[in-house]
Amino acid sequence: MADPMRIRAQAAAGNATVRVLMNHEMETGQRRDAADKVIPAWHITEVTATHNGKPVLSAEWGTGIAKNPFLQFTVKGAKVGDKISIAWKDNRGDSRTDEATVA
Repeated sequence: MADPMRIRAQAAAGNATVRVLMNHEMETGQRRDAADKVIPAWHITEVTATHNGKPVLSAEWGTGIAKNPFLQFTVKGAKVGDKISIAWKDNRGDSRTDEATVA
């Protein structure tokens, strides 16, 4: 299983700014190793976010996303103590879900 995501959610003026750092190699499938063999594609394909269990973000990603991707978004109506959950799935079937509390 992948390393935990680093999630920070901060409330301000009735909204919360959510910052997420995901730990993932994000290989495109176009690079070659030292032996000139193609490194197989391995990347996040789906990202979802929920606010207190209700979906607030859904994204489909491809090979153009950088290694260890960073994502930032705003959740309207979020307040201190609310729960923000982030989940991703990759093209190998791996997945990860982590949660943070709005501060």
